[in-house]
Amino acid sequence: MSLIGCEKELLTFLEQPNFQECNVVVMPDLFLDRLVDLQLDVNTFYDVIKKVVSRNGGSIDGIVQTDILGGNAINTASALTCLDAIVIPIVCTSNYGLSQIRYRFRNGSIDTSYIKCLGKESVTTALEFKNNNEKTNVMIRDLGALAEFSPSQLSSRDYDAIEQADYTCVFNWAGTLNSGTKLADEVFSRVKLCGHGKTYYDTADPNPNIQGVAELIRNVLKTSKVDFLSVNENEAITYACQLDPALKDKRNCFKSEFVLDAARILAKNFSARIDLHTTTFSGSFKGNYEVVVPAFKVNVLRATGAGDAWNAGNIVAQHNGLSDKCRLLLANALAAFYLSSPTGIHPDKTDLSNFMRTYSGSYAKFF
Repeated sequence: MSLIGCEKELLTFLEQPNFQECNVVVMPDLFLDRLVDLQLDVNTFYDVIKKVVSRNGGSIDGIVQTDILGGNAINTASALTCLDAIVIPIVCTSNYGLSQIRYRFRNGSIDTSYIKCLGKESVTTALEFKNNNEKTNVMIRDLGALAEFSPSQLSSRDYDAIEQADYTCVFNWAGTLNSGTKLADEVFSRVKLCGHGKTYYDTADPNPNIQGVAELIRNVLKTSKVDFLSVNENEAITYACQLDPALKDKRNCFKSEFVLDAARILAKNFSARIDLHTTTFSGSFKGNYEVVVPAFKVNVLRATGAGDAWNAGNIVAQHNGLSDKCRLLLANALAAFYLSSPTGIHPDKTDLSNFMRTYSGSYAKFF
């Protein structure tokens, strides 16, 4: 099917009265995020910082900053609820973090009764830099209680929700510093043993815990416990280089082809479908099968959260039986809407329908 044909199919889908009911469990991270929009490249920022330090400190004014609720699980939950999914977040935070999420979802769109207050909240300061006409973020994290989160903190009620969910999504492997592999292993094993739904894994950047990647690959990623593995370009390359060290020699290749090669390596080594999302395209890979769809060309206003929005679109489209190409196009639309929204909101069906009409045929080039 052509992209124009997919656009028409998606508009028909978005304009129907109701989607299929979709019950999703997301876990385990909730962050209090501060987004710092520097409007500088890293070298210029370094020079500015160096001058301030050389005069023994001082202020840098005029830097736009925004405080929001974050974390892969909570961002994905927010996007899912806008598309009428029923979401249970099994996440950890502090009493202050719980008060913030209760206020954020005060309309009752998610059930906050599964949230665990385990001590210190997780906090991120995201520095957004200019980088080759794009925005790039560097996330400075205090993991708080997330670092110690483990399966031992899950209750029988939590496991009941996991068993009943259509999708159980685990995020932020490196953030669950001490038990990330064990958490994914036990949660996904429970789904396969006692549940009826699918397992969805987005590890986020594994590099902060790179020494544990081999165990993660061996105990989780190479098993049949994961149905869908969602990765961005950097994550795909990190895992693929662990599986095929020769890939490192291809780093001088054109970036898109290099990333595609990485995704193909994952698809040949893992039983999960590999769902790849990048700034210019997305794709799904399983065995020797692959489908690739360009991203929408929009004015990007932020550097964080696009992957979470993309995951939400991917899950809803998968649950409603869209073709692979249409599924990827819907996920791309959701991410692009979020990236280009002046207020950083997640879209509902009407928003997405209007977006599709406005940006019909407006796609990024990736080759």
